[in-house]
Amino acid sequence: MKNLHRLSALLLALAAALLWAASRMSWITADTFDDKSGTAVHEVIGGLWSTEQTAVALLLVAGSLAGLALRRVGRRLVGVVSALAGIGVSWAPLGLLAGEPDPRRVHQLLSTGDEARISDWAEVVALNVNSAGPALAMVGAAVALFGGVLLAMRPGQDSAKLNRYEIRQNREAKIVHDLEAEPDSGRVMWDALDADIDPTDPQKPPRP
Repeated sequence: MKNLHRLSALLLALAAALLWAASRMSWITADTFDDKSGTAVHEVIGGLWSTEQTAVALLLVAGSLAGLALRRVGRRLVGVVSALAGIGVSWAPLGLLAGEPDPRRVHQLLSTGDEARISDWAEVVALNVNSAGPALAMVGAAVALFGGVLLAMRPGQDSAKLNRYEIRQNREAKIVHDLEAEPDSGRVMWDALDADIDPTDPQKPPRP
């Protein structure tokens, strides 16, 4: 099947969209207690719990564009990098789906930074994993892995580049054809003269 690298590029773009969407979703719901403000419920989104989600999404967007723009060797390299990124980005959501989140890390994420939502002395009393976000991230990682492997193994063929002699031959052949089709066209006559072709005898080879 030809042009599989285009399909691979589309898969990488799809994986980027899935990972970005997953990074905006709630992965963990945390119940906290503060002796001053009382109980509260906070959401930890995927981009906060796993910062690499957004970074890999941007990487895959760049990989998708490179898969269309680069030549064969470059596309193969992009495929390898994208596949490895897909593997790496799967660890965080897999850890949540297969295990339990660390309360200390949740407390640190909620209590530090410019948008801290709980105090340092607040307690995390309960954690619940919202499986939809991590599951979508796993799907995105799988698509990235598949698209990257496909691009690495089937990078496609490079389009042939015409050398200067071939370009000149093609131009002269077009001018000869135009002279035969429109012998009275001033534009065609000027093109012929510019290419050293005699408009009165287009079959005569041009001067070297």
